[in-house]
Amino acid sequence: MIPFLDLKKINEPYESAFNEKLKTVLDNGWYILGNEVKEFQTKFAKYCGAQHCIGTGNGFDALVLIFKGYIQLGKIQKGDEIIVPANTYIASILAVLQADLIPVLVEPKLETYNINPDLISEKITSKTKAILVVHLYGQLGEMDKINEIAVANGLLVIEDAAQAHGAISAVESRESRVENLDMQNINVKTQAYSFYPGKNLGAIGDAGAVTTNDPELAKVIESLRNYGSKTKYQNEHIGINSRLDELQAAFLNVKLPNLDAENEKRRIIARRYLSEIKNEKITLPFWDLSNNHVFHLFVIRTQNRLDLQEYLQQSGIQTFTHYPVPPHNQKALLLWNHLSFPITQKIHDEVLSLPISPVLTMDEVSYIVAVLNKY
Repeated sequence: MIPFLDLKKINEPYESAFNEKLKTVLDNGWYILGNEVKEFQTKFAKYCGAQHCIGTGNGFDALVLIFKGYIQLGKIQKGDEIIVPANTYIASILAVLQADLIPVLVEPKLETYNINPDLISEKITSKTKAILVVHLYGQLGEMDKINEIAVANGLLVIEDAAQAHGAISAVESRESRVENLDMQNINVKTQAYSFYPGKNLGAIGDAGAVTTNDPELAKVIESLRNYGSKTKYQNEHIGINSRLDELQAAFLNVKLPNLDAENEKRRIIARRYLSEIKNEKITLPFWDLSNNHVFHLFVIRTQNRLDLQEYLQQSGIQTFTHYPVPPHNQKALLLWNHLSFPITQKIHDEVLSLPISPVLTMDEVSYIVAVLNKY
């Protein structure tokens, strides 16, 4: 059986380094917000081309803390509206609700699965304060168009990059991001990351981070993640407990240097899938072959998903569905159940994720392609 994702195999090369880090943390006797967290925050900020990185307990909290940080700074008020993709994992929407804000759902483009910039303006009202862009499956949203809309309407732009570690747009390198930063621009980059074990940069448990070039936001989030306190026993804000664990930071420090190389392995597999899968029953994802996609997932579409999934399972290929039920149809979002998002619905009805990871072999890729072409 070819597993959908073999985390044990992915982490095996790091086992010795992980054990060394474990010993270092144990010997230091400092387990919360220690040197490993500081080191990771510095290195990941540099990797992302950001001025600040604040480690959090998980990616969901990272997103919630961004919203709560902007509320503390007076840039967003509770009850304000946030533009959100209708096609996303529900966590993106739950984070908006967790911060006492109102999500306004916008349909995606069928080709990219990401939010359609052409449909954003019609959803903007006097209560709209930000656009949440989700870089779904590892592919960047159309940031140039979205930023233009945001500037024209005085909106913040927040990026859910939980699936897009290392993705770079064609017009922007990591090195140029900070140098070209205009601190007066309302669209200062702010991103939420998840290091859930299955992510391209995965920890051995839950972990997350916020990256931003806004020093005021960074300062507030640093306080909010630690009970609203910067100095022990002195609380400036009503905060939460969401600190990047020292041991998880240590593991991430080991894996970060290999992220670009592992992302490139994913792209190599994606290129093979795109060029070699030839079956009219299968719709392949759009990719312009740039570094704007890190293929956290390789998602195809088919009209008879269950049949294809069963066929692949019988052929020894494990697949996964991201995601079978769209957010607006979930019981948890009862107030949105009456809304209609036909493109989102079509995507959720048809998508199927194929195996893709740095440890998937070329022989396994060849087998998967051959099986799909016989379907």
